[in-house]
Formats: sequence, C-alpha cells, structure tokens
Amino acid sequence: MGYATHEDRKAIEAEGLWAERDLPKSVWQMLNRTAEAHGERPAITFQLLSGPGEKEETLDWNALRARTAQMANLLRDLGIGEHDKVAYLLPNCNEAVVTYLGGMVAGIVVPINPLLEPQQIASILRQSGARVLVTLRAFPKSDLAQKAAAAVAEVPEVAHLIEVDLHRYLTGVKRLIVPLIRPKVSARHEARVHSFEKAVRRQSTTLAFEDVTHDRVCTNFHTGGTTGMPKLAQHKVSGVIYNAWLGDRLLFDETDKLICPLPMFHVLAAIVVMGSSLASGAHVVFPTPAGYRGDGVIKNFWKLCERYRITFMVAVPTAMSALMQQKVDADISSLKFAFCGSAPLPLELYRRFEAAAGVTICEGYGLTEATCLVSCNPPEGRKKVGSIGIAFPYSDVKILKPGADGPEPCPTDAIGEICVDNPGVHHDGTYAEMDKNTNLFHGRYLRTGDLGRMDADGYLWITGRAKDLIIRGGHNIDPAEIEEALSRHEGVAMVGAIGQPDSHAGELPCAYVELCTGATVGVEELMAHAREHIHERAAWPKHIEILDELPKTAVGKVFKPDLRRRAIARIYDAAFAENGLKARVARVVEDKKRGLVAEIATEDNAEREVVTRLMDHYPGAWSWAEG
Repeated sequence: MGYATHEDRKAIEAEGLWAERDLPKSVWQMLNRTAEAHGERPAITFQLLSGPGEKEETLDWNALRARTAQMANLLRDLGIGEHDKVAYLLPNCNEAVVTYLGGMVAGIVVPINPLLEPQQIASILRQSGARVLVTLRAFPKSDLAQKAAAAVAEVPEVAHLIEVDLHRYLTGVKRLIVPLIRPKVSARHEARVHSFEKAVRRQSTTLAFEDVTHDRVCTNFHTGGTTGMPKLAQHKVSGVIYNAWLGDRLLFDETDKLICPLPMFHVLAAIVVMGSSLASGAHVVFPTPAGYRGDGVIKNFWKLCERYRITFMVAVPTAMSALMQQKVDADISSLKFAFCGSAPLPLELYRRFEAAAGVTICEGYGLTEATCLVSCNPPEGRKKVGSIGIAFPYSDVKILKPGADGPEPCPTDAIGEICVDNPGVHHDGTYAEMDKNTNLFHGRYLRTGDLGRMDADGYLWITGRAKDLIIRGGHNIDPAEIEEALSRHEGVAMVGAIGQPDSHAGELPCAYVELCTGATVGVEELMAHAREHIHERAAWPKHIEILDELPKTAVGKVFKPDLRRRAIARIYDAAFAENGLKARVARVVEDKKRGLVAEIATEDNAEREVVTRLMDHYPGAWSWAEG
C-alpha cells in the first residue's frame, strides 16, 4: 500500500500492520534479520575527508552485525547490564554507529553532543549515571579528548573510558605526521582507558549473552542546544522500532542510498536514518566527522552524491541554504528525494532548491521527546510547501488550546499547541529526571511546545514555538513571518528573528541576517524589504543586524538564545550610555529557573540605585556581576 494521502494513513492503521506484524522485539533482532537478508550489501560508509576520491570505509551488514556483537560483548564485560548507561561523545564515524547499536543491545546508550562544554558533558554523565564513556583519542584540530577528560574528572562514577583513534582512517603523509603532532591531554581522572580497536577486536563476533527482548528503555538523548544543562529524554525499544518501521514501510528499501551529514548524537541521524536503514537494508553514507560542518563537505556535496549514487539526502534548512550557494556540478540523476527537518523551510529556499537540484523536498516533523517522527509530506503524495505534512500511521496529533475545563481541540486552521500520542511517546517518564515531566502531557498527549494548525486535508503547519513568540505589548508576533519575508531577498541566506527587550512594549521584533556568499546588501535595503513584505506593521523589525554567520546548533538550527544574548547586551548597554552611566552588561547567562539573566557590572557603586530603577522598566531578569 502506498502512502500519499491522509486516507492512506487511516487505511494502513485499519490493517493493523504495526500492531499485528511480526516485528522484531529488540534492536539486535532487527539488525540480525537485516544481516540475514542483505548480508553482503553495504550498510554504512564513512569518509574522514570530504573529497569525492578520498579513502572510505564501508561495512556490509554482516560486518556491522559482527562489530555490534563485539561492542555489546565488551560493554557487558565492563559491567553494563540492560539498565546501565554507556555514553558516547564522538563525531560521526563507523565507531559511533557501532557504539550506538552495541550500547542499545547491551544496555542504555547516551549520545552526547561533541560541541558541548566539559561542564555540560559532566552534567549529562552525572544525570544519566553513565559508567562507560566512548570518546575520541587526542587528535589534531579537535579538543574532544581534552573536554572528555575534563568532564570525566568531575564524574568519578565513570569507570571506563574507551578511545576511538581516527588515525586509522588516514593515508599517506598525514598518517605519518599525526602521531608526531598529536595533542596532549592534561586533565587527570580515575577512569580506566581502553583502545576501542583493541578492546573490540578481542571480543567474539557473535552475541555472548542472551538478547533482551522485553520492551525497555534503550536510549537517553539529550535535548537543548549548546548552552544550559540539557534534559535527557528516554526512549524505549518499541519507540526505536516504530521509527525504523516507518522508514522501512513508507520511505526506503534495500536499494536506497542515503547521505547523512547530520550528527549521530541527534535523533534524526541515529533514530530515523540509522533506524530506517536497520529495518530496510538501505545504505547510509556519513561524510566527514563533522557532517555538513566538515571541511569541504558543502563544496563537494554534489560530487559525493554522484560517487555513491545517492537516492535520498537528509538536510536541515541551514545546510540547504549553504548548498544553494554551490553550483550543482555533478551527475545527481540518482537523487530522488531530499528530507528536510529540524525547522520550517523558508518558501523561497524551498523553491530555489527544487529548481537547482531537481529533487523533491519532503518536509517532516519530529522531536526528541517523541523518539522522533511525527509527520511528513508524503513522498508519493501532495506536498504543501511550508507544511510539515500529514501524521504518520499510528501518530495521533491534536491541536489543543486552553479551555475552561482543561485543554480542548482547536477547529480546522485554528492555531493551538501541537500535541502528539504515538508509539514513540514514553508516557511513564519522558524525561529521566521525573520532576521535568510536570505539565508535559495533556492526558496521553505529549505537549510539544510548538504552535501550529491542521488544515482541512489533515496537513500540519507549524506557526512557531510557544517560547519564541515575540510579545509586543500583549500582541503576539510570529517570528516566522519576519524570517520568511527577509528570506525572500536574493542576498539573504538565513534569518533569525527574536524579541529584543523594550522598556515600554516589553519586546520589539528584531532580526539577525546571514548573507549569501558575495552579497553586498546593506541594513537599509533589508529594512525596506521587510516593510514591503511584512504585512503587519507591528511585526516590522526595529533592528536588523548582519552577521558573518548566524549561531547554529550542531544540527544546523539557528540558535536563538545566542541572538537573544546579543540583543539583551546591546539594548541594556545602549540604555546605560543614554543615561550617562558607566554600567555595562558583563555577560548574559542562562539560569534554569530564571532563563537568560543579564549580569551587570559597574565601577561606580553610586550608580547602582539608578541602574536598579532603570532595569525595573525592562521585563528580563538581571543581577549584579560578581567582583
């Protein structure tokens, strides 16, 4: 059965394919079945360098099964049982995939963003109770080993550190030079250090313990960007298999080749892409440790698609914007679809990309708290540009709003909070810290925090994040309207719109812009463009600033907390200067309870009373800087 319409979704559900099908009961069963069916077909490929002719390492399904068994056996030898945690702090590489799979087979795997700072890494290790950390051995142009050692030094519960050495992927002169210039790690810890390659190779290539087949928590993925202390979302085996089943049933088969330059610490790469591959037998290509951020990946992307005859690419809007600044200089006739997630795709970028690359874009929606997938514009059906498509089978999505007797459904096209119930939602404890689950559900429906609507055809539309709304004197302004308008300018690559503090209105809209390579547009031209294309006068930005590059998360989302920090410091410093004060914003920090807090410093203690009266007019939190 195809999947092209809302009616197709209902028909698939009516057949009971998810509930009655002979689905695997564990990740090991899923991997084993695929290896039995497609053993000698390629499973995963990794390139350390981005050139289309550079060395690559490919594991077929038999090899991936053997390596996963070895990793799981090693973890059991190190004391990891089905309820114990093994964390990995790794860039993309074949070892990251093996650790992810082996970690789920042996116990509970905890992927960690390599861009986090040691304090945040330590917080995740501490929250999760991880006893093993798999990370990188010291390597040139990377501080990951140093950060891992510093984090482990703060968490004595981590008993074992397993190091992956990227040196083995090198060839020629680089292979000779790296050992001579390998950086030192100064932090000291008590964890026992193992070589990944040596420790794994010593293990049996068949599973040495009885596979756990009852449903259980098997992953902890952290949420959040690159600041603050992230929360850990728990996922059960059934949720992982549900996402894999969707990929196999609706998107891929064993002939597909996916290019995934997204990080393996994120659910889109790990749960969706690798999960779909595990269930279908599709081949996944990981270009460079840093994916889209890797040196030369954007430049060589189309040639890499040609090299591997890619049929399906996975991207985020920031990556697609960067790709549009590169000529399509390769044969990409094999490429059928581009899946775009993590954030809404601006309409103009959508049109430019489809015209330049000649591929169909399928925008989708998911979230870490729901294991991942929720909806998608169906590959075989109608794509409504700007929407996030129709709900996947067995994903029950409701648009809810506050009512007198509790939350109530919104009528068609009315905006409310997107709430979801599907097999990926862990109702008994979405977050590992139970106090974080307060007010997270409306009955069985997970509150996503996203605002949206559902049209008459069953298509979902995101209209913004509840926390991202710009509230100007009680009037709600959707930042997406500002971002969409400015993105229409041919010189604009990406936009981030936020609310800047205002002493009268509470917030006023402002926008930060990243230009296309070579564009020479100025702020005045962008202001005029905004006024022409933003229909609501209240939403006209009061300030536009052009940055060399917008701050982004490792997944490629525009990271708005950093933009808010810039705006807070700019507004408050301007207010101090206007009032003849020497005070300044020393820094803006994130507090778990108060949000972003401006720390204000002054050399003149007599100013403190004036500063206090002035800050009383602004809505944000602030404090005096220490020292």
